[in-house]
Amino acid sequence: MDMLVKPTTELKGDIQALSSKNYTTRYLLVAALAEGTSTIYYPAHSEDSDAMRRCLQDLGAILVEDDAKIELTGFGSTPRLQPASKELNVGNAGAVLRFLMGIASLLPEVHFVNTYPESLGKRPHDDLIVALQQLGADIEHREGRLPIAIRGGQLKGGHIKVSGNISSQYLSSLLFLLPLLKEDSVVEVTDDLKSKVVVGQTLEVIREAGITIEASEDLMHYRIPGGQQYTARTYYVQGDYPGSAAVLAAAAVTHSDVTLRGLTVDSKQGERAIVDVLRMMNVPLTHEDNVVRVQSAGKLTALEFDGDVATDAVLAMVAAAVFAEGTSRFYNVENLRYKECDRITDYVNELRKAGAHVEERQAEIIVHGRPEGVEGGVEINAHYDHRVIMALTVVGLRAKQPIRIKDAHHVAKSYPQYFDHLLALGAQVEWIEA
Repeated sequence: MDMLVKPTTELKGDIQALSSKNYTTRYLLVAALAEGTSTIYYPAHSEDSDAMRRCLQDLGAILVEDDAKIELTGFGSTPRLQPASKELNVGNAGAVLRFLMGIASLLPEVHFVNTYPESLGKRPHDDLIVALQQLGADIEHREGRLPIAIRGGQLKGGHIKVSGNISSQYLSSLLFLLPLLKEDSVVEVTDDLKSKVVVGQTLEVIREAGITIEASEDLMHYRIPGGQQYTARTYYVQGDYPGSAAVLAAAAVTHSDVTLRGLTVDSKQGERAIVDVLRMMNVPLTHEDNVVRVQSAGKLTALEFDGDVATDAVLAMVAAAVFAEGTSRFYNVENLRYKECDRITDYVNELRKAGAHVEERQAEIIVHGRPEGVEGGVEINAHYDHRVIMALTVVGLRAKQPIRIKDAHHVAKSYPQYFDHLLALGAQVEWIEA
């Protein structure tokens, strides 16, 4: 399905932020790694979090869910591929794949299939493969990409090196796995470590589950005692800042009075920076009692921002900057190139089609703002990427002519209700058969 986004001058309303995808997938995993039953309140429902549910069940977890919560009985340190499940299918969820590659190494043999060859199938996993091989896993792959077969079961802890300059998810995968091994382990991160804030979320969740991990202040070195057990407990999922960033950006570029509830003021999500960025762009807003209210006239000023602290909100920030007075610069964002698509080159190309004045560098996106709006009147290829879909929608709201976003249904990867929420706020958006 394609989405037709028409010029929209005003957004107004009050909505509840969706639940955090990142926290939901992490809570599901630690609950599965515990023996006993955990309860997860307000879990996210998206293609990614549903992929984690499905794969954990394939590995032996038992899930019972109602409208408010999941009760999950875990498999502890002994996952077992169920008789009806000869392979694991993570869909297009890169984080789910990487987290489960570590856990799958506890089994004699697991095959991960490639169902999205044009998206996840193109993404590299070499650095995690190398790290798991250091533990004793035997891994078959195609130049670091799916399909991947892992033969493990006899892992040993020790001194592990893992590169962090492509994705922090490799490190997170090891942090979930290593406490379960008999031996103590030391993890040394080589090169740079991208998205340190997200590693902080992983550590937060693991520690909530009763696991001890010593981390250096710069998050580049870890000491992990072996022989630990995850503890079954109750978790509460907070609101999702990455998805909410696009809604807040949409409010910022229009005449608006938009209230978004459930966004924790002191959240450890790096994408919480969207609130600070919009303030820096002189967007009138308040953030109190976990409620963000934007009352904008659609006028913004340019800024410079280190995007590595809020990776999944950068595209929405860029979309807002398209209409700012002056030139904005988003730097230290090279890891955007290794997502569902190349979120620098692919995104910049589509922005240009819509009439935005943008440039790219290897690790930067530079935006020359057009407060008068962009031309639009074009068809946009979002490259099957949920973040690109959401951000291009923001641009479409201020275009002079409608834009058509191809395959916009892929927004369901993280935010199935995105267009429903925009409609509720008054956005002129319409589904069209492809």
